Amino acid sequence: MGKVIVIGSQKGGVGKTTTTLNLAYSLHNMGKKVLAIDFDSQANLTTCYGVENTNELEYTIGHLMMAQIEEQVPESLDAFIQSKDGVDFIPSSIYLSVVDAKLRTEMGAERMLAEVLEPFKDRYDYVLIDTYPSLGMLTINALAAADEVIITVNPQLLAMMGLQDFLRTVSKIKKRINPTLTVAGILLTMCESRTTLCKVLTEEVTGSFQGQIRIFENRIPSTVKVGESIYYSMPIALYSKNASAGIAYRKFAKELIAYEG
Repeated sequence: MGKVIVIGSQKGGVGKTTTTLNLAYSLHNMGKKVLAIDFDSQANLTTCYGVENTNELEYTIGHLMMAQIEEQVPESLDAFIQSKDGVDFIPSSIYLSVVDAKLRTEMGAERMLAEVLEPFKDRYDYVLIDTYPSLGMLTINALAAADEVIITVNPQLLAMMGLQDFLRTVSKIKKRINPTLTVAGILLTMCESRTTLCKVLTEEVTGSFQGQIRIFENRIPSTVKVGESIYYSMPIALYSKNASAGIAYRKFAKELIAYEG
């Protein structure tokens, strides 16, 4: 049975999509079968996989969700799966925003994604979900479907401010909807280790949550290679073998597996 992991945060610009892309590729290189799901109507992860004109896609996670809402069974789940660099993924599009609106009027709306993912869990070791930076129905659905959540945090003041709110949401989901949900840990991304502010805020995160929530030892450095690799629709390690961020993501994947083992 595969493990479902949400990459989440209330704030945008903290490396959720980049982490999903590179963690998926790193796990694949370690021999794991991985499914990445773009659960954001902006379809940033889908674009990172090189898909153009996302609004023209006929098979997306939004269409799977709507089929679940309407109690329709898709003819083939394989039609929704695309592959890139050894990683399977289910794309997204603006259609997911239609689903978001629809969920607000549905009974049992919080569990729709969990039901959609059930057939995939036996086919993959890991299902990674890239989420929208908000605490709306889509994020609630993702957390309700997950076994674990990795919280990405950019150690800058504004990015730090939403951490407590997100943790409270995770706690509520655990109590009311998904009792097996756990926080795998906090992953610090875009770390400018040479700056005083980064050092201070990193120490603040560590001091505030050490002993309560795991702070992953491996931190993702800020490097121009990240932006370049995304521009070329490639994981960092594939774009530049010796890039520090790519090495950090490989180490993080190993740390995650060791933590779960």
